[in-house]
Amino acid sequence: MNALPTVKIVRRYQAPAEQVFDAWLDPALLGRWMFGPEVRDEEIVRLSVDAKVGGCFSFVVQRGGQEIDHVGRYLEIDRPSRLKFTWGLVGMSVDESWVTLDIVADGEGCELTLTHELDPAWADYADRTRQGWTMMCGKLAEVLEK
Repeated sequence: MNALPTVKIVRRYQAPAEQVFDAWLDPALLGRWMFGPEVRDEEIVRLSVDAKVGGCFSFVVQRGGQEIDHVGRYLEIDRPSRLKFTWGLVGMSVDESWVTLDIVADGEGCELTLTHELDPAWADYADRTRQGWTMMCGKLAEVLEK
């Protein structure tokens, strides 16, 4: 069996681990760092989160005249140290990929390690995926460290 194409980024935050963790499950915060006009040229249509193991999320944005729905299911929720979920796009990626967040408290801040295992069909998008997560995690730092 071939290993899945994997993107991994590490980011340090000057914010408590709980605050960084919660930002991934709070639609109001997601609309400030992951999606929306403050992040890229798009409008938020709907951000919905059912933050429990087995619960689903749907992040719908309007970008370039097209509606894009980022969807997934929570596989593991261990606040504030680990969050694992599937990640896909309605109508584009039939097979899902998996995102794992490991957060380690470090003094007054924390370190986030994000690992995104891509479906092999999306291997060509690994660099773009890395750039996207790097940009969004940087935006999260701006939001939390104000």
